[in-house]
Amino acid sequence: MVIVVTGMVGLDKKSYLQNVCQLAQDNGREVLLCSVGDMMYAEAPDIAPGKILDIPIKRLHSLRRSIFKDIIAKARKAPNLIVNTHATFRWRHGLFPAVDFDQMRQLDADMYICMIDGVAALHNRLLDGHSTDHTLKDLIVWREEEIIGTEMLCKGIDDTVPFYCLARGAAEQTIETFYRLLFEPKRKRAYLSFPMTAVAEMEDVKIKINGFRSRVKEFFTCFDPGDLEEAYLPKYAEHAAQKGQDFIEVAICGQTVRLDLEQVRQIERDINSQTYARDFMLIDQSDMIISFIPTMADGRAAISSGVERELQHAHEAAKEVYVIWPAKQTPSVFVSQTATKVFEDVDMAMEFFREKGYIGT
Repeated sequence: MVIVVTGMVGLDKKSYLQNVCQLAQDNGREVLLCSVGDMMYAEAPDIAPGKILDIPIKRLHSLRRSIFKDIIAKARKAPNLIVNTHATFRWRHGLFPAVDFDQMRQLDADMYICMIDGVAALHNRLLDGHSTDHTLKDLIVWREEEIIGTEMLCKGIDDTVPFYCLARGAAEQTIETFYRLLFEPKRKRAYLSFPMTAVAEMEDVKIKINGFRSRVKEFFTCFDPGDLEEAYLPKYAEHAAQKGQDFIEVAICGQTVRLDLEQVRQIERDINSQTYARDFMLIDQSDMIISFIPTMADGRAAISSGVERELQHAHEAAKEVYVIWPAKQTPSVFVSQTATKVFEDVDMAMEFFREKGYIGT
């Protein structure tokens, strides 16, 4: 099996994929990881670290083709191979492709995965480990270009090959999701739907939601919108402006990161539009949607317009739609008419999935 993994600078894909390979090895599967960037530097020792994109573009293309030639040869021998690369580059040369179609056809990948992360996390890693000049707008645009570029690459090479978008999120959980995509294709893929922004300050409700997320992830290959949450950034910016601050501070990767207020304001529209499109993409690459509608302190259901829209999209995409509705009030027709089945709690849903053969005992 050959898997092409793309994603922009700032993801720290190499260490993540090394952990994926270790998990595979622990499960008795051999996986060879080929990181294109490392291989290019090894082949051109005269290039200083972090400077490879500064060399003449003709030499860059030649060097990359030489490396991919080696990777294609390795792919014919390795039982499983992951190619760690980019789909696009944004640099002083402008925006340009990071692969060549003729070589990708020879590679003949079995799966494409584009990894993504939140702009605050990307910004933090770039500050720590790279000298790349960037704005938050640069990062959010490049992220979208990388997704589209990878999908077009996949469909242009072979439109029968699966393409997935996967948020890096909390690596200890998404690494298992990555592994399941590769080696457990029969395991059901589920998009997890739940209110986010509307309950951001309701700690008791968030505890219930996190319990639901953890429970379902034990059994399904899950695409979780909570693994990339940045809709709070414009709200933080608004609060900071009211205090007369020109920055906001967010906790990311165990650190407190300071973001420029105006840069956050500039990406508000991008955050909203990308969240809308990305969540629908995650639903489309799933077998089903499992939605948890928690109960608030006053007994009402914490249903949001975003969740209702996700349920409608999944229904129209002919996905299985499951809703967990513990509140005593009756679900609206916008829920009941789109749902395949409605459950009163998580336990009832999991028992149903066992009876249906979706999960083991």
